[in-house]
Amino acid sequence: MLSNAVFPLSVFYNAPVNENIVRILFCLQIICVCVSLASCCLRYARRPLPCKQLLGYSIQTINTFCDINAVIFHLPERFVCADPSMRWTQRGMKCVDEQRKKDAQIIKEKTPIITTTA
Repeated sequence: MLSNAVFPLSVFYNAPVNENIVRILFCLQIICVCVSLASCCLRYARRPLPCKQLLGYSIQTINTFCDINAVIFHLPERFVCADPSMRWTQRGMKCVDEQRKKDAQIIKEKTPIITTTA
């Protein structure tokens, strides 16, 4: 534990500082970094995925935490990382996009249009 004699935060700030809050915020920042690292794709799947299994996808770009670009396919109970440059990955994304359009059209057709007269 850091004491006031070792690390007096009030030296850096004009106002009194609750050092416990600063310590908690620091720990939360470390936890957030670890969670971000855990959610990065590190390698790609080798085999294509059946369109029927795909629930959705998200895009991972290279950043401070993630070393590779990837498409993350959402499947029941798991996520699969795919190489965005592969043809099967692009077909999978297109499949999900087309299914979303169909679902949106079905919802639009089933939603009643309410008109009011003045």
